[in-house]
Amino acid sequence: MESLEPNREPSETPSPRRFSERRVSSTRGGRGRIFRPVALLAAMAGVATTALGGDWPQILGPRRDGVADNEHLADRWPDSGPPLAWRYSVGAGYAGPVVGRTPAGELRLVIYHRQADRTVAECLDGASGKQLWRAAFPTAYASSIAPDDGPRCGPLIHAGAVYLFSAEGDVHCLDFATGAVRWSRSLGRELDAPPGYFGFGSTPIVAGERLLLNVGARGAGIVALALGDGKTIWQATSDAASYSSPIATTLGGRQRVIFVTRLHVVSVDPATGAEGFRIPFGMRGPTVNAATPLLLGDRLFVTANYGVGARLLRLADDRAEEIWSSDDLLSSQYVTPVLHQGTLYGIDGRQDVGVARLRAVDPLARRVMWTKDEFGMASLILADEKLLAMKVDGTLKLIAARPDGYRELASAELFDSTTQALPALAEGRFFARDTQTLKCFDLRGR
Repeated sequence: MESLEPNREPSETPSPRRFSERRVSSTRGGRGRIFRPVALLAAMAGVATTALGGDWPQILGPRRDGVADNEHLADRWPDSGPPLAWRYSVGAGYAGPVVGRTPAGELRLVIYHRQADRTVAECLDGASGKQLWRAAFPTAYASSIAPDDGPRCGPLIHAGAVYLFSAEGDVHCLDFATGAVRWSRSLGRELDAPPGYFGFGSTPIVAGERLLLNVGARGAGIVALALGDGKTIWQATSDAASYSSPIATTLGGRQRVIFVTRLHVVSVDPATGAEGFRIPFGMRGPTVNAATPLLLGDRLFVTANYGVGARLLRLADDRAEEIWSSDDLLSSQYVTPVLHQGTLYGIDGRQDVGVARLRAVDPLARRVMWTKDEFGMASLILADEKLLAMKVDGTLKLIAARPDGYRELASAELFDSTTQALPALAEGRFFARDTQTLKCFDLRGR
């Protein structure tokens, strides 16, 4: 089989319709070689947040692909569930925890949430849950649709700093060691950017010495800020914001950041904002693009629901050519699939309509390997050839990552409430939260 390994919610809904299947090709610039996995691994080290084994410094882990490095997980849990190491009270929000290290190698967890009229960032000792610092900022955000008014974007840890993006479009940079505020910008208000259905929810990314954000303002759809002082370096496009987070890569030897915006897949040069390729993706009306794009070697997989469906694109230089488009394979409302040995594991369906299902898909053959019907919505992490599926009903499932059939290894109820924030995994410690409590569970194999 050809290798595909990566180079390492609204309440108002539209009537679903099948996404039309067509070939789309967009070209900016000249020809060049198709990038390969080894080249992409080397390139990503220069443009994305880097991490040691066991770190989880940003949304979806070290490479924003939901894959945990160097983890060894237990194959079974006690009848009472995995051991609870500690718990910590938190407030509102869907922002998941992230984990970095001190120079001495100690795990530090950062959580971003809301308490009353403040958004709050806190740093905890990863082993004990002890608070090490706290930083708070005033907020007046009120969602017009969602019952929750907290942050949507998890923190981003990079080179001794923590970057925060609030639901009302405020950006803050904190010192990772002390929590001291280095700089802040009220970017949403400054650019008069619309907050969307659920506020701002596309987690920023670091590329070189720049922080790139999908803000969604006219003439400033994508914005680059200087890491050191938060000053604007460039503004580009007028693409409305999505809830999908961008990824960094290299195309034809050039650094690029790929965004899934409200209605497009767009690549930009992180140094200048110059646009590479642009592919239509999305649908007007009460729909969202929320899953993070996923690199599969020299291909790009994007997925949405609401009748939009999934697409597989072939990338070369600053060009993207559609391989296939389908609404029958893996159409995810917001969950990002994970890739293991050429098979994509993901959630097909929606949380608010019907019952979502877990699927294993061969994206090259465009074939469903197996389906677990009525599984429900869940966030996925791949580790130690296993899937950790944190379901929104508070249940954690441990599943063998195998293309030949669904095999559940363990199951435990971790929360008795809705659990939508993305979890994190570091050194066998599983960090998950609802809108009241952050918990740490020991999943390590013995």
